[in-house]
Amino acid sequence: MAEKATKTTTDRPRLLLLDGHSLAYRAFYALPVENFNTATGQPTNAVYGFTSMLANTLRDERPTHLAVAFDVSRKTWRSEEFPEYKATRSKTPDEFRSQVELIGELLDAMSVPRFAVEGFEADDVIATLAVQAEALGYEVLIVTGDRDAFQLVSEHVTVLYPTKGVSELTRFTPEKVVEKYGLSPRQYPDFAALRGDPSDNLPGIPGVGEKTAAKWIIQFGSFAELCERADEVKGKAGDNLRAHLDAVKLNRRLTEMVRDVELPATAEQLAREPYDRVALGGVLDVLEFRNPNFRERLFAADPGARQEEAAIAEGVAVDGTLLAPGALPGWLEAHAGAPLGLASVDTWELGSGSVTAVALAGAQDAAWFDPARLDEADERAFAGWLADPDRPKVLHNAKNVTRVFTEHGWRIDGITMCTALAAYLIKPGRRSFALDVLSVEYLGRELAPADTGSGQLAFGEEDEGDTAAAEALMAQARTVLDLGEVFGGRLPEVGAVELLHEVELPTSALLARMERTGIAADRAHLEGLEQQFAAAVQHAVAEAHASVGHEFNLGSPKQLQEVLFGELALPRTKKTKTGYTTDADALAWLAARTEHELPVIMLRHREQAKLRVTVEGLVKTVAPDGRIHTSFSQTVAATGRLSSTDPNLQNVPVRTDEGRAIRRGFVVGKGYESLLTADYSQIELRVMAHLSEDEGLMAAFASGEDLHTTVGSQVFSVPRDKVDAEMRRKIKAMSYGLAYGLSAFGLSQQLGIEAAEARALMDTYFERFGGVRDYLHRVVEEARGTGYTETLLGRRRYLPDLTSDNRQRREMAERMALNAPIQGSAADIVKIAMLRVDAALAEQALASRMLLQVHDEIVLEVAPGEREQVEELVRREMSGAYPLRAPLDVSVGVGPDWESAAH
Repeated sequence: MAEKATKTTTDRPRLLLLDGHSLAYRAFYALPVENFNTATGQPTNAVYGFTSMLANTLRDERPTHLAVAFDVSRKTWRSEEFPEYKATRSKTPDEFRSQVELIGELLDAMSVPRFAVEGFEADDVIATLAVQAEALGYEVLIVTGDRDAFQLVSEHVTVLYPTKGVSELTRFTPEKVVEKYGLSPRQYPDFAALRGDPSDNLPGIPGVGEKTAAKWIIQFGSFAELCERADEVKGKAGDNLRAHLDAVKLNRRLTEMVRDVELPATAEQLAREPYDRVALGGVLDVLEFRNPNFRERLFAADPGARQEEAAIAEGVAVDGTLLAPGALPGWLEAHAGAPLGLASVDTWELGSGSVTAVALAGAQDAAWFDPARLDEADERAFAGWLADPDRPKVLHNAKNVTRVFTEHGWRIDGITMCTALAAYLIKPGRRSFALDVLSVEYLGRELAPADTGSGQLAFGEEDEGDTAAAEALMAQARTVLDLGEVFGGRLPEVGAVELLHEVELPTSALLARMERTGIAADRAHLEGLEQQFAAAVQHAVAEAHASVGHEFNLGSPKQLQEVLFGELALPRTKKTKTGYTTDADALAWLAARTEHELPVIMLRHREQAKLRVTVEGLVKTVAPDGRIHTSFSQTVAATGRLSSTDPNLQNVPVRTDEGRAIRRGFVVGKGYESLLTADYSQIELRVMAHLSEDEGLMAAFASGEDLHTTVGSQVFSVPRDKVDAEMRRKIKAMSYGLAYGLSAFGLSQQLGIEAAEARALMDTYFERFGGVRDYLHRVVEEARGTGYTETLLGRRRYLPDLTSDNRQRREMAERMALNAPIQGSAADIVKIAMLRVDAALAEQALASRMLLQVHDEIVLEVAPGEREQVEELVRREMSGAYPLRAPLDVSVGVGPDWESAAH
């Protein structure tokens, strides 16, 4: 944090100048790079540290003008005059180099001018702008880790010098420079020339340190005078001075900052501009900076936010109404026909929901009420408004609101906008869809929490906390309405209007019902499994101790490293910051290459521990009604796939004996006959065949024979009956690998073969199925041009890294480009299938109901006497969800529990 700014007696404009490279480099070494990486492996520690420092400095200093200067390269006028200038500096780390570009993207989104001039250093640019601004009467602040900037310090120019990473800045005023060095700022470059600078490879004078250099400048008044009277300096120091006079004169020329660099903008043109909040949010999402406090600090410094924020806050606070009992019907009637934003304070816990406060907002005013205080007329009016499909409603997280309101006895129809889903469709790769985050980024509006901490608002009381919470809740409702308007204009730009209204909003309503319903659980069975897995964990611990002859902590990477690579002297794995990796891949590698049993035991221990945690989580989430109510999310996976939490049902293994045992704990509920499961056979490969229009692959599906055997016959040039299990395994892995963007190296790792063999296998496959090869090439090149991929339904996945100069980021984006249209189209088809099945159940007035959607599988609970009808309905509606060239094929199973219903 910077030292507190000194108050000025004038209203001078304040220019903040930052040395980009200097500060980013400090941030890079201040924060551990291993703790700041994106999913694509892009390091972000320098970006995070630089941005955090910038946000704090903007907050503390409140500049009116702002610019950042960067070095272009090490080739400058200084290196031309002195080739050894900075020649001893080590090579810039690759992990740092790629982050400078990201800092530039972030600054562009913040509307911050940045300068980089060929042949000059950043400090020359800063000196030029500082001199200009001071002449115009500005106050100038320079943030830099280069002490040469002290020569610019004056009554109105202050240097903020980092003294601890970039988190603490010391203010160097003229008085501070004198205090530190005993010299004036004007004398500092004289002093620096005599002292030399090892970091810049500028030689000093042997035997002459900072104290002697300062003494000479004070004694002779200036560097020039010292050189003229060098003969007067006595002793060994004087001899060394005279012997190195030419070198220190060169130092003096190089140390002086250039103050007249030709720039594309002047200091007057650096007035701060409002952020491009959407672009900035996108950069932060790409960087995966999830910390809400970090984002709030950064957006709070937006010069365009405060005025807008004040105007909006005034509108909501002044016109907000706390509705007394009996007033709600009239308020709703006054807003008939207009869309209203809705926000609520509510709870949802293990199958029970409660709404403690509701706020509604129109274009001009807002109101809130306590549901517990509604009279009969209020209740009828509100319930009627909620259920009316012709009364437009704008919600945030529509699924959650629908779920809790339905539990409360209110049915919702007429939802025209869900701001979380809309934000997801506009930018599916972002990490947060929280209302307060979207509000800051798209509206420049910070939101206060609407919950007082007690979980409710006290109606009609004069308590200041409750009043503030009520106003905050109304502000949220207004924000939801305003975001809905913003997103309503953005959705057509990304071709997502139909996706929202025809797919995502109906899916959210269906998911809300599925969550409320839950699935019955055999608690005793699950508790037995938990004990079984816990015993297996303890057995593995005992085996591990016996295998090495002593006890050690299996959960300690450090102790495991000592045992594996020290005591047992096993081959060393990949080197990390903390030693040699002991992750699952490393243990599997050791198990395959050594005869020692410990790596195998460790793998078993971790697997059993993971299973125990999974089952323990399931047991804890069995609600009082005996059912597990998972929460589904539509906004986690950028491809459009659904995910689940509390518990995460995707964690339940599908193909292992243990996983099958866990699935037997999900059972048919009381009053129902059986569970029915249905999923698509090889849907990703059918989508790939459809998108690529490869005749051979479509013919393989059309044959009705086993796909992998048919494809294997063509790839290996053998009759179908000669395709053995190993051939089929390789073809299956490769076919799915292509659909998921797997590289030849990845395929080799998966199959345990050499990369050359994997590449040859892929080449042969592409010779037989050229349409697939051409499609995979085409989809990446088209995405490189447009910046995004699209599914069959037009769902976009934005991939800016496709044009990155960083090879690792670019290759990761290319794999995503291969995968997104296929996996995303499959996800869209599953959602359509769910909606079709649900609609058919309602149309035929069946009591059977949908419970779960996990991976590509749908689980239904079948009412007595409805099995044949439901099975026929499911097959028809799912197979007709989308007309693929390789037609959809549906597998169905029925049984008393999830595992027995497998197919």
